Amino acid sequence: MPVTADITATYRGPGRVVERLLAQGRQETRALTFVMLACVLIFVAQAPYQAREAHLNPDGPLAVRLYWSAFFWVFIMPLVLYAFALVVWLVSKLARRRLSAFDVRLTLFWALLAVTPVTLLLGLIAGFVGPGPGLQLVSVLWLGVFGWFWISGLIRADGMAA
Repeated sequence: MPVTADITATYRGPGRVVERLLAQGRQETRALTFVMLACVLIFVAQAPYQAREAHLNPDGPLAVRLYWSAFFWVFIMPLVLYAFALVVWLVSKLARRRLSAFDVRLTLFWALLAVTPVTLLLGLIAGFVGPGPGLQLVSVLWLGVFGWFWISGLIRADGMAA
């Protein structure tokens, strides 16, 4: 199934999509692709905000801001997310869950990729509207949707491991 179809299906039932992804086998390349796509899309989503900040504070040119943002999101964040997934997996072992490290990675990376439509909206509001209640509302929405996708995926992956 195409990634875009899986993303829209995730908004209807995140557990079913994660179950289908895990049933396709443990392919680390798929998890890496998900995290890299998510990070690139987050970088793109932040471009309007970076442009706004460069306009308001001309000491930091837009090209420099975009360079460091790309460096952070494309090179640093995937490593941070892998480390975070490892910590979550270790905590799940302490909680006596049957999740594998791959299950935790895939569910985290998929939740991050599936929430990118809201991330893009968040970036537009941050760039064009700026700080205020609208940005706060969409930030809370982003956090809620991400949490829903990730927790639903973890619950389904834990149930499949049983």
